[in-house]
Amino acid sequence: MTTSSRGRVEEVMRKLESALLDGSLPAGSRLAPERQLAGQYAVSRNTVREAIQRLAARGLLRVKPGAGVFVSEQLRSHLPSPWAQLVSDHPALRSDILEFRRVLEGATAYFAAQRATDTDKQKIRSLMQALKTAHEQQDTVAESDADAQLHEAIAMASHNVMFLHLQTSIISMLREHITVNGVGMREQDPVISAQLMQQHQAFADAICDGHPEEARTAMHTHIDFVRRYFRQDEDAQISCH
Repeated sequence: MTTSSRGRVEEVMRKLESALLDGSLPAGSRLAPERQLAGQYAVSRNTVREAIQRLAARGLLRVKPGAGVFVSEQLRSHLPSPWAQLVSDHPALRSDILEFRRVLEGATAYFAAQRATDTDKQKIRSLMQALKTAHEQQDTVAESDADAQLHEAIAMASHNVMFLHLQTSIISMLREHITVNGVGMREQDPVISAQLMQQHQAFADAICDGHPEEARTAMHTHIDFVRRYFRQDEDAQISCH
């Protein structure tokens, strides 16, 4: 391979790596066909093929004969299962998780309001509609699932590589935390369910309208509401014993 050929391969690799980092190519997604990528990057198909093979050798891509090339799960460096199990088994850690979510998701909401593209906003609005539909149908499981997906979409819309990968690296735990606790809160009291809906609408609107401070404040308000709910619930359980 000539020096110029190696340079073109490395250039394609850098572009694909950038797409992996910024979430344009999320875990599990399928790459465009070689012919399309060659046209997009103005290189030969052999150059694209070599770049893909190198990234596959590093575990970042998976080549499935007859199906295509897919992004691996390697960038989603999930927490070790023993830690996730400890968090699940010890409700007292819930306060720490919510404290962490307040910091992380307040920041992602702030930057999402600054940087969300039209596609990001469309995704956020679509998930808000799914949240509303599930709420109206009193389907608490579907509502909580849409809730978790909404928080993920906001992280994507922040377009900050570090925030995105910090959140996706523990997304399985956060997603379970949001879904399980969301179902419990919504089933407990319809008034609380309505308040949660209003809170999600507030930070979604602030993000889509491009108001960073309002988005961060609305997210903090939401997380603080959840923290107070569980603190009161824990106090009530203690008083019963």
